[in-house]
Amino acid sequence: MSTREDRCRLVLIAPEVGDPDEAARIMADALKGGDVASVIIPQYGLDDTDFQKLAEKLVPIVQQAGAAALIAGDSRTAGRAKADGLHIMGGVEQLGEAIEKFTPKLIVGGGNAQERHSALEIGELQPDYIFFGKLDGDFKPEVHPKNLALGEWWASMIEIPCIVMGGTDPASVLDIAETGAEFAALRLAVFAEPGRAAAIVQETNAILDQKAPRLKV
Repeated sequence: MSTREDRCRLVLIAPEVGDPDEAARIMADALKGGDVASVIIPQYGLDDTDFQKLAEKLVPIVQQAGAAALIAGDSRTAGRAKADGLHIMGGVEQLGEAIEKFTPKLIVGGGNAQERHSALEIGELQPDYIFFGKLDGDFKPEVHPKNLALGEWWASMIEIPCIVMGGTDPASVLDIAETGAEFAALRLAVFAEPGRAAAIVQETNAILDQKAPRLKV
C-alpha cells in the first residue's frame, strides 16, 4: 500500500457483480479514470468456485492498472489468483494469524474495529493497514461519523496507514482526506452507474488533487 503521492488516495471496493466478464469490464473501465491505490475484492454471496473465477478475472486487470489487488477473506483464492494481498474482515485473532502466515509475501490488513480499544489491538499486530467501516457500509451520501472520527484519531497518532470507508457521494472522499487518513474507500459512489465509473474516478482524483491536505511522506 505505497503512498506514491503526498495526499489521500483512492481505494475501490469491487461491486457485487457475479458474472466475471461483466465485472472485469466494469473494473477495467473504472481504472481508466486515474490513480487508484488498491482494489478490495469481496466474495459477497458467491460460492468458492465462482469467487475464484471472479478473482482470476479481476486481479490481473487491477494489477495492470498499477493498483494492488486485495482479496477479502480467502487466502486460497488470493494465492491462486496471484493477488497482492488479503483483506481480513474478522477479528483480531484472525488478522493476527493472517499476518503471521502471509507477511511479508502478501499485503495483509483489515479492520472490524468499532472503537479505539479494538483498533489499538489491531495496531499492535502491525498490519499493513487498518480499515474503518464495512466494505458494504456505504448506505448514505456522507461518511459514517464514527468511521470519520476513528480515522482522524488514528491518523493523528499511529503511523500504520488507515483506509476509511466513504459514502455514496464521491465528494465524501474530501471529508476523509481532511482527517489525515491515507486512503478513502469507495464502492457505490463509483459503481452505482458503471458507465460513469471512469469519469467518477477522474473527478474524485481531481477533488483530492485540488483540495486534500498534503500528507507528510
